[in-house]
Amino acid sequence: MKRILQTLAVGVFAFTSLLPDGTALANEEVTKKEQKQMTTVAHRGASGYAPENTMAAFEKSVDMKAEMLELDVQMSKDGELVVIHDTSVDRTTNGTGAVKDMTYEELLQLDAGSYFNEAFAGEKIPTLGEVLDEYRGKIGILIEIKSPSLYPGIEQKIADELVDRNMHKPNNNKIIVQSFDHDSVMTFHSLLPSIPVGVLVGYSPNGISNVQLAAFSSYADYVNPNLSMIDSDLVQRIHNQGMETYPWTVRDELSADFLLNVGVDGIITDYPDYVDPHLPDQAA
Repeated sequence: MKRILQTLAVGVFAFTSLLPDGTALANEEVTKKEQKQMTTVAHRGASGYAPENTMAAFEKSVDMKAEMLELDVQMSKDGELVVIHDTSVDRTTNGTGAVKDMTYEELLQLDAGSYFNEAFAGEKIPTLGEVLDEYRGKIGILIEIKSPSLYPGIEQKIADELVDRNMHKPNNNKIIVQSFDHDSVMTFHSLLPSIPVGVLVGYSPNGISNVQLAAFSSYADYVNPNLSMIDSDLVQRIHNQGMETYPWTVRDELSADFLLNVGVDGIITDYPDYVDPHLPDQAA
């Protein structure tokens, strides 16, 4: 599902004149800007409005009509794929400790909502399978493999979850898998080449070179950098390599408007409603 954004340029009527016999001659011109496809991605769900990476945040992203939700996947001590951003539970739950050192049952006992607001008390850390089962067909899902070096074999386990649900086959439910660990992205791509993959890129003052983009294009469909790295030149260079870009993470409307104007393909944001469905008028 993608929201279609378009801007109509000026000029329906150029002029109307009269011929000598009194009949009217209308010279009409209609110019349309190229239609622009834009995907709004709810970062860790609509995490500006509900506790990140919880079912409440994912439900809010559907309510706010985002095209995709983004989530982070790690693995419990006993091999369960769980949805949480940090490698420890300290920041977003009432517990302490590393995710990899806790069993799924131990993680399930934690409150993952109260830190955000008491109205969300009792929210749990969901499993990847729970999210896939609940939201397949309702909204696209952008899966980030978080710290895969801590979890040997996590790429295969994610692939298995998708295959078990026939979600690796082309259908109306969009799935993308991404990571900052580009070796992990390549590993996943080798397991399920039918699933589009993206490389996440953290901020670097050196930017992203054409050599790097060419290397990414050998396996990736998306290059998703920190929004502070984005300008129209980088967007064009990504497109020239046949890839798309979903920058992260938008937390204000000015940033969303800027990204829309430079032609990105999607915006990863805590606030899906900040992505204006209409590009600013570009007519002179």
